[in-house]
Amino acid sequence: MSKPIIISLLLFFSSPMSAQSVKLGKYEFLANHVSLTSVKINGKAALRIVKDETIKGVDEPTFAKIVGADFKNGMIEVEVLSRLLSSAPEYARGFIGLAYRINSDNSAYESIYIRPTNGRAEDQVRRNHTIQYYAYPDWKFDRLRKEKPEQYESYADMQLDKWITIRIEVKDNVAKLFLDNKEQPSLYVNSPKDVIAKCGGIGLWVDIGTEGFFKGLKIIKID
Repeated sequence: MSKPIIISLLLFFSSPMSAQSVKLGKYEFLANHVSLTSVKINGKAALRIVKDETIKGVDEPTFAKIVGADFKNGMIEVEVLSRLLSSAPEYARGFIGLAYRINSDNSAYESIYIRPTNGRAEDQVRRNHTIQYYAYPDWKFDRLRKEKPEQYESYADMQLDKWITIRIEVKDNVAKLFLDNKEQPSLYVNSPKDVIAKCGGIGLWVDIGTEGFFKGLKIIKID
């Protein structure tokens, strides 16, 4: 499969003390433990996001956060494309997705992301782990998988290096993930009881080993 053509790059690096910002359409994004790149792919504006390699943990607040967004219930939609970096470890899966209800200091939020390499893996267990919900900081994927198996992960057909439309619909403690405009959700989430729905920010999220691209962001609030 041919790769999208990247025409122009403008790279910004972030640190916990000095985040950089990039605009895409009507939204401005602040880097939080990621690098941001403004690019054009096949003539359309997109963001390239890569996790800061100094952040060794997984399911961490590694995202580009929208400036001024205040979201509790509603819909978030974006197109994503994921590749593996040349430096990606063996366990990299092309992790890419959305964070939402991010608090002011980025110390609590919810997230749904995908693992594109798992979608066509010749291993059913890996396929079952294609889509993931987690709630930071207490409910990362490993705790959910151990204490609440099968409740916060699901399968969907997908692959690397291909645009995927992800849409999250959120209402209080329920979240639904739709892929590529399908009628039925690929993941239905009832958040853990100690995760309280509050207004917060929205972020474009990646994890280790991912070169992530985002475009076509849409947000609709219903409260």
